[in-house]
Amino acid sequence: MRAALIQLCSGDDPEANLVTTRAALQAAAEAGAEIALTPEVTNCVSTSRTRQREVLRHEADDPTLAALREDAAALGLHVLIGSLALKTDDADGRFANRSFLISPSGEIVARYDKIHMFDVDVSETESYRESAGYRPGDRAVLARTALGAIGMTVCYDLRFPHLYRALAQAGAQVLTVPAAFSTGTGPAHWEVLLRARAIETCCFVLAPAQTGQNTPKRATYGHSLAIAPWGEVILDAGTETGVHLVDLDLADVDRSRRRIPSLFHDREFEPPQ
Repeated sequence: MRAALIQLCSGDDPEANLVTTRAALQAAAEAGAEIALTPEVTNCVSTSRTRQREVLRHEADDPTLAALREDAAALGLHVLIGSLALKTDDADGRFANRSFLISPSGEIVARYDKIHMFDVDVSETESYRESAGYRPGDRAVLARTALGAIGMTVCYDLRFPHLYRALAQAGAQVLTVPAAFSTGTGPAHWEVLLRARAIETCCFVLAPAQTGQNTPKRATYGHSLAIAPWGEVILDAGTETGVHLVDLDLADVDRSRRRIPSLFHDREFEPPQ
């Protein structure tokens, strides 16, 4: 499988972001990619709820989703839209942070709503309350495709290893972790957590990321990574935007699991008192 990790610096203008994303999909297809993956909140990175209410749309009306489905079909490409910020019909007005897997015919194969919300105080000057604007999902999603079995997650999910273990035990060979990772936590935690999830599950981990100064108040870490099932970093995109290619041999998943079959060695135990 040839995968293209698309590293973006999306701002708060979905129309401008879409132009960049479509050009990247075209470049990925021309480079021979079979699947292209975009970061979290591909359509809109914003810290303003007012701005989000102005520019976001419901899934059925979202122009980014419609355009990327058209491109997937035109290019004959699987597309993992890392996530889109979307309006919902929730009474409290919160949005969805939803990842999509699109087939080469343009059909939506799977949807995943981010389960874990980034509610943290990284420092005195850096804090986030994702749950104030987004409502969490409640269902793990495994998509079985012609390319392989893909377990879908988003960004902060990375810190919850039981989700990845459940996906791998259900058959996942590739785990996707599209992200808009904080510059405060990225240097310390991004790579080591991704490598840990790969090692624990013996899966490939593909993590396309936002990078740079997305808005005056929001910067992201970049370093889109691809990790092999044995834990090696096989791609690090650095901090530049663009299309970054990596070739995967899914037979490595089975080889790694034969060497260290810990995924199948769970035992029941009493919790601590």
